[in-house]
Amino acid sequence: MKEKIIAALLAFFLGEWGIHKFYLNEQASGKKYLIWCVIGICTCWLLIGLIPLLVLWVLKLVDCFSILCMSDQEFDEKYNNTKINHEKGLLTD
Repeated sequence: MKEKIIAALLAFFLGEWGIHKFYLNEQASGKKYLIWCVIGICTCWLLIGLIPLLVLWVLKLVDCFSILCMSDQEFDEKYNNTKINHEKGLLTD
């Protein structure tokens, strides 16, 4: 079961690498973050690499705050595949 706070912390501290995306089973997005981060780091000496790194920095902050602003119910439904039956208050898979 994935934890919301762990996903937000991973997004904040390791978001450029896409670690939070891998944690949330969003493999395609995680690979894109990782590729763009490696490209940015490899081309930093040309100064052009700062552009993808800056974009990734903004995206990681957006991801972090969107995860934190998401309710626990929304997070569980989206990332833990858990639905809550509102009438009975029961968890269903």
